Amino acid sequence: MSNDIIISPSILSADFSALGLDVMEIDKQGADWIHIDVMDGHFVPNLTFGPPIIKSIRPYSDKVFDVHLMISNASSYIEDFAQAGADIITIHCEATNHLERELKFIKSIGKKAGVAINPSSDIYFLDYIGDAVDLVLVMTVNPGFGGQGFLDSQLKKIKRIRNWIDENSLDITLEVDGGINNVNASSCIEAGATALVAGSYIFNSNDRKVAIDSLKNPIKE
Repeated sequence: MSNDIIISPSILSADFSALGLDVMEIDKQGADWIHIDVMDGHFVPNLTFGPPIIKSIRPYSDKVFDVHLMISNASSYIEDFAQAGADIITIHCEATNHLERELKFIKSIGKKAGVAINPSSDIYFLDYIGDAVDLVLVMTVNPGFGGQGFLDSQLKKIKRIRNWIDENSLDITLEVDGGINNVNASSCIEAGATALVAGSYIFNSNDRKVAIDSLKNPIKE
């Protein structure tokens, strides 16, 4: 396993009454990025953060804000999230009819552009956006709620994307999100993931530094 794996704790599992303090703590405990799940109650069945919340917690960490937009009509809000402090803005392939245009717009305003893929979605579209994307996010749960179980069926998708990245010599981060823990993390890394998102596994741990470290060097399944 590699210590180069990026760990991006999802603040969906943080204490919302002390969000800034939780962000500051996981920064100190070794988080590489801070993952922020934005849900609109329409594209997914839950409501979470908007740009004002992201702006309010931005002073608590200098780490990369890895903002995952699980929302419809993302194009209307991209600039708002950029101005609030997002460093990476990831949109869903299922939530837009103009994916390449929106990814290139994200890059044009100085942010890294990501595309997220739901468990039931295919990856055929990647052949058409390789020069427009910095990050591909594979969902290993159906998005909308934290604390779900990992879908092993997505490992073959991770492998397919890794092969596509390598065959085309692309500089793209391959991120995995959903049900990640210190056991299944090894399968994700072996399949080709370079970044792992984990929420409840980290935030519900008695020692968050140990939890983060255990994802960088997980148990081999």
